[in-house]
Amino acid sequence: MKKYLSLFLFVQVILINVLSLFPEVVERFYSNGLYLYLSKISRLLLGWIPFSVGDIFYIILILLVLRWLYKNRIGFLKNWKSNGLTILNFISILYFLFHFLWGLNYYRIPLHKKIGIEKEYTKEQLQNLTLKLIAETNHLQLQIEKLHYRKVVYNYSEQKMYEMALNGYANLPKPLSQIKYQHKSIKSSIFSLPLSYMGFGGYLNPFTNEAQVNNLKPKYTSPLTICHEMAHQTGIASESDCNFIGFIAASQNKDVYFKYSAYAFALNYCLYNLEVMEAGSSKTYKVFINKGVLENFNENRTFWKHYHSWIDTFFEYIYDTFLKMNQQKDGMESYSKFVGLLINYDLKHQIIHAN
Repeated sequence: MKKYLSLFLFVQVILINVLSLFPEVVERFYSNGLYLYLSKISRLLLGWIPFSVGDIFYIILILLVLRWLYKNRIGFLKNWKSNGLTILNFISILYFLFHFLWGLNYYRIPLHKKIGIEKEYTKEQLQNLTLKLIAETNHLQLQIEKLHYRKVVYNYSEQKMYEMALNGYANLPKPLSQIKYQHKSIKSSIFSLPLSYMGFGGYLNPFTNEAQVNNLKPKYTSPLTICHEMAHQTGIASESDCNFIGFIAASQNKDVYFKYSAYAFALNYCLYNLEVMEAGSSKTYKVFINKGVLENFNENRTFWKHYHSWIDTFFEYIYDTFLKMNQQKDGMESYSKFVGLLINYDLKHQIIHAN
């Protein structure tokens, strides 16, 4: 059995690489077929439980691995063949469950092709979008706090925001109407502190289909993070696509705080992309941004700086490699690539109106 399971791992790797050549097949039979039933069952079974079952699963898994290592510490290298097969079997089972329950979504048709937009953009187009986002973000900040120098403060509980996020997905515009969200399963992660040190605002547990949110980070960023992780639950694997869907869902929410989270998020990424194009170019635009908005940006920057260490650098490298191995050639930079989707979608549908 050990030999068969180990061999199955290599068979799986070959099958996944073959499937990656046929995104239409993955889209039809998995993403819009089997996955819809698997994710529905997972969220119906676990969504009502108030704590993260997936985090508990990881804790148990880690403890079992440590226990096995401890029990086999004596003569580990001497029994290398048996121990090696056990490790390969473990990896084989996890590899299968990951792809069967969620991971095959990495190989579906990219979102921009399905909605008929481009991803590339010019510097002028980025500058125009930045100005529109500044105007709308300033407008929303004043609508909430009344004074331009006050940062936006959220008094919602995390659970309240999890409930409110559904509204945005119910109001997605027609070009994105194929994206349906049903059966909520959104939870604060037990690992929020470790996630902070790792540099993650949230994650989707692919084995339980629970959207996990880091509840320690600044609250003004939470609505966008929640909507981003919900996009993963609908079967969208690409980080840039999830940022885009997360922005649309949060900005279409009836609640002004959700709208602010979306526009502040997009504006921050536009400023970042301007810097990538030309160092120092974002300074020209920051003078037009309300001080309260900049205070929120600084609040977020200070939070992540507090937890910055070799740990988040290490995990950023690991996740960057993981993304590149799963059809996202830009790795961690794919998060910022959603700006191209937003620019081209706005050019076609005029969803951002400068106030």
